Amino acid sequence: MLSSPVPGRIAKLYVGLGVPFKQGEVLIAMDCDEPQARLAMAKADQAAATEQYEAKLRMQGLEQASDVEVALAASAVAKAKAQIELFQFQISQCSIRAPWNGRTAKLHVRSFMTVAAGQPLLDLVRSGLLLMKLNVPSRWISTLKMGQNFDVTIDETGKTYQARVHRINGRVDPVSQTIELEATMTKSHPDLLPGMSGVATFTGMQ
Repeated sequence: MLSSPVPGRIAKLYVGLGVPFKQGEVLIAMDCDEPQARLAMAKADQAAATEQYEAKLRMQGLEQASDVEVALAASAVAKAKAQIELFQFQISQCSIRAPWNGRTAKLHVRSFMTVAAGQPLLDLVRSGLLLMKLNVPSRWISTLKMGQNFDVTIDETGKTYQARVHRINGRVDPVSQTIELEATMTKSHPDLLPGMSGVATFTGMQ
């Protein structure tokens, strides 16, 4: 799930449901008018503070300004610089980018909607080999091997794909007398989506 890093109004939503995206691509643009205006003010404050500081330094050379006055002027410059860095960071958060290649699974927001910091925006699905979980009879445990290939027929597509055992649980469910496996597809299949179900077939296993 992708959440909003800052509070604000969504200026534009660049993705739709199920739309693929690339890592680094802008998915959502937030309205940045306010932090941009604050940044302009902070830059003006920094320019004024720098001019004041330089004037105090010249006056100090003429023994017309104390060390305290110079230190206070320097502090004002540092404060203005910190404000600029803060608003620059806020502006950088206005473009919400994809953390990796994938596609959208759910939209929680729409354009021009006001959101709070931390509010869910999008559910994302990472591209690549899908991970699946399945339960098999515990009597197979002596025969199952890591990296073992098997076939899985997916209900939603009606197609059969090849998968590979990725992890074998070290505990047997005493009620169902099954053991849980994790597996990955041996190839990437764009027609497969998270949440699909199916039946696995292991050759030679009864």
